[in-house]
Amino acid sequence: MPEHETLQTLYPFLHGTRQDADKLDAALLESVRQKAWDSVDTKRRFFDENGPAVVQVAHAIAEMYRRDGRLFAMGNGGSSCDAAHIAVEFLHPITTGRPALTAINLVADTAMMTAVGNDVGFSHIFVRQLVAQARRGDALIGVSTSGNSENLLAAFAKAKEMGLLTIGLSGHDGGRMATSAAVDHCLVVPSDSIHRVQETHVAIYHILWDLVHTLLADDRGGMAGVAEGGVR
Repeated sequence: MPEHETLQTLYPFLHGTRQDADKLDAALLESVRQKAWDSVDTKRRFFDENGPAVVQVAHAIAEMYRRDGRLFAMGNGGSSCDAAHIAVEFLHPITTGRPALTAINLVADTAMMTAVGNDVGFSHIFVRQLVAQARRGDALIGVSTSGNSENLLAAFAKAKEMGLLTIGLSGHDGGRMATSAAVDHCLVVPSDSIHRVQETHVAIYHILWDLVHTLLADDRGGMAGVAEGGVR
């Protein structure tokens, strides 16, 4: 079905007509197929082009953990859920034989965030936490579909000043995160769809989690831990 017909079927009220149930279901099914294909294709293209960069980031995070560092995660809106997801993956590995690695979700303390946002400004909500909790040798990962979130950029600048490893996950053209000297590694998903960007971000940090544990396996006495649980 041509795209203009699909749109007219999905949104008939824009064209002064009522929905036909069979045509609507057919259009919805086609929409499912197109979105699923686009999601898969976006991930495939990203990893085809950025696989070596993902491995490089995994090495950097693994080295940070070897030096007894801690991972901090941040984001806004849907990306705040990604920050929480990143933290829980490292803190609570569900694969047998893999140890918990320290990770702190900077979006978890709503009282602190609303206090700083109200008293000082929203752009400071992550900076204040880093100043109090982070130390040289830790790492900060920030997730932003646009790459232009002011509070993330401010936190990256402070983190770089404090001697942290800084990692950004962004979309579209990468925004200001991609060109910031305060961001050591920026993995950019080149899509105009926020949903496709977010879906690829999930795949990126799941893969990073897996690679980091694989890289740290030798530090735990060989690959026994990985072999027992398998690579997820």
